[in-house]
Amino acid sequence: MNGRRALLALTILAAPGVAGAQSRGAPAPPLALPAGMSPLPQGAYRVIFRGPEVALPAGAAEVLAEIGRRMAASPAGSGRITVEAQSSGPRNDASTARRLSLERANAVRKALAAGGLDETRVDVRALGRTPEGLDAADILPPGVTRTGRRG
Repeated sequence: MNGRRALLALTILAAPGVAGAQSRGAPAPPLALPAGMSPLPQGAYRVIFRGPEVALPAGAAEVLAEIGRRMAASPAGSGRITVEAQSSGPRNDASTARRLSLERANAVRKALAAGGLDETRVDVRALGRTPEGLDAADILPPGVTRTGRRG
């Protein structure tokens, strides 16, 4: 009988939503991503920007803050996070495309930091115009490369 009670107690402690369960290694509930954000392999995320916009899509700031909070609280809480941003244009002005991607990456870094992630842990890569021609910023957790492989 005591074994059953102990098992029940462990089950309750590990249940999602129970205080302290997350700190004991239970996975965080999945995020509800707004339009303009999508999950990538290995725990990475993509933020899609509209044309030459540098402002985050509606609802993205709050979700990015939560991602920042989770990254700051993770057991590997000292690894480097990379934000790689790119731009689809302008085609004939590499400097403008690079500046645009830098502004996007900095907007994402600021939103992550709003959740408690130390900004000094976030590496920013302004890729400018890439062959993919995307208006996006990718958030790569520690050890994940742009291709989604662990590095």
